[in-house]
Amino acid sequence: MARFCTLCSGSSGNSTYVGTGRSGLLVDAGISCKGMLAALESAGIEPSQVQGILITHEHIDHIRGLRVLLKKLKVPVYASPEVLAFLEQCGHLQPDTRTEELGEAPKEIGGMEVRAFRTSHDSVHSQGYRFVFPDERRAAVATDLGIVTGEVEAALAGCDLVLMESNYDRNMLLAGPYPYSLKRRIQGAEGHLSNEECAGQLARLVQSGTARFVLGHLSAENNHPSVARQAALEALTGCGCREGVDFTLTVAPRYRAGEMTIF
Repeated sequence: MARFCTLCSGSSGNSTYVGTGRSGLLVDAGISCKGMLAALESAGIEPSQVQGILITHEHIDHIRGLRVLLKKLKVPVYASPEVLAFLEQCGHLQPDTRTEELGEAPKEIGGMEVRAFRTSHDSVHSQGYRFVFPDERRAAVATDLGIVTGEVEAALAGCDLVLMESNYDRNMLLAGPYPYSLKRRIQGAEGHLSNEECAGQLARLVQSGTARFVLGHLSAENNHPSVARQAALEALTGCGCREGVDFTLTVAPRYRAGEMTIF
């Protein structure tokens, strides 16, 4: 059976475990190695189960613990060619780290089929990941995207579980202390998704059969878990769907592992 668990999620650091009963993968390593290992332990995941690390993009809240963690895990790192080049040039990898490019072509990793899809973000390259498990269950991780493109929609379609970015509340952002340039960047096509934008996408997904939603990458300054959850809940119930019957909705914790979802 498929297993999915966020280890940390937010503007301060991001990492997610996706796996089967025997092995799995990490998506990003955005907190310290010590924090990553503690999160794995609290989620009941043995480090030996981790067969590789997928990197969405090179921003520090996604790679902060990568170099030291690779000393402990000694697993391959998968990412786009642009991100792999950045990681190598900037010293974020161990000298003996095996790297593999991962893009739209499916690749068998850790007992799952994995493929990447491009996301719109202001980095050297940014991508999300879609997973197909041996029993044909599907999951996707889609964070750090200023807009939901057709490519993103196609990747999320048909997934049983989706981790979706719900980064900011518009009113909180506009009323907050950020400079105007940063507010524009966050709201831009290469920034982040608002609660409302995320909620609209979830409403489309639930109507096509997705039943498990995890809200992730919430801003510490411009959002709150209850605010993000309420926006998503209103959109989902507005479609006539019932929480606990037609869908489940959780918010990924910022500083600790979330609950392990087995599906």
